[in-house]
Amino acid sequence: MGGLPPGFRFFPSDEELVVHFLYPKASLLPCHPDIIPSLNLRHVDPWDLDGKALQGGNQWYFFSQRIQNRVSPNGHWMPIGIDEPITSSNKVVGMKKTLVFYIGEAPCGVKTNWVMLEYHLLDSSTNSSSSGNRSSKKRGHQRIVSDNWIICRVYEASCDSVPSFLNDETELSCLDEVFLSLDDLDEISLPN
Repeated sequence: MGGLPPGFRFFPSDEELVVHFLYPKASLLPCHPDIIPSLNLRHVDPWDLDGKALQGGNQWYFFSQRIQNRVSPNGHWMPIGIDEPITSSNKVVGMKKTLVFYIGEAPCGVKTNWVMLEYHLLDSSTNSSSSGNRSSKKRGHQRIVSDNWIICRVYEASCDSVPSFLNDETELSCLDEVFLSLDDLDEISLPN
């Protein structure tokens, strides 16, 4: 993982993701270590993140451009709940949006257990750095911060640790439905 010694694990807090990774990316500043890749949400389904996004345990991290419709090759991300503020030094520096992946076209589809936490900066964070040790001016010019970048944390919620917003016992994941449909194979007559 990007030159880190053995034993180190990538498990950042919400604040660390916004302050130490998203803000430098949006400000066109170097991020050390530069370990989080950029992906286009429209070109990747959540089960295809392995090997493309940075994996930390059972979670995947990546930067993406902020887009209105979060559509992928096989489905779409649907926002749920309200955005939550991310604070640093008692100041709101970003927001976190929770989304669930659905297979199929919006607004319908089959709900899955894939969850994405999408972090974005606030407009107020564009004029000063939230990390505290950086100046908001560089070589006499105000630093430019783009609110077009987001950082995403994606994971598949397991059945025994499904977050409360996904705890709907009547819905099955797409893989559960596929496995259950395999039980019907004995009813299918195959040609000789």
